[in-house]
Amino acid sequence: MRTRLEALVDEMLDGQILLDEALAEFEKLYIQKALGRHNEHLSRTADVLGIHRNTLSKRVANYRAQTASRTKKSGIERSGT
Repeated sequence: MRTRLEALVDEMLDGQILLDEALAEFEKLYIQKALGRHNEHLSRTADVLGIHRNTLSKRVANYRAQTASRTKKSGIERSGT
């Protein structure tokens, strides 16, 4: 696993991905995968991740808000051209 992770880090560094961006993307994907494994059950997923259910709930809500915001912007850009 370490070898695959090192290759990914090299790829991200070559693409000039900032650490904050890399950590945020990793966290989001990790949480999404964990939620999927536990059928979107917040309490079970939070236990597996070792975080409080409220923390998980806030992060999921934040991810959804970001997605909605990007979708909205995308729609505005398309209709404005």
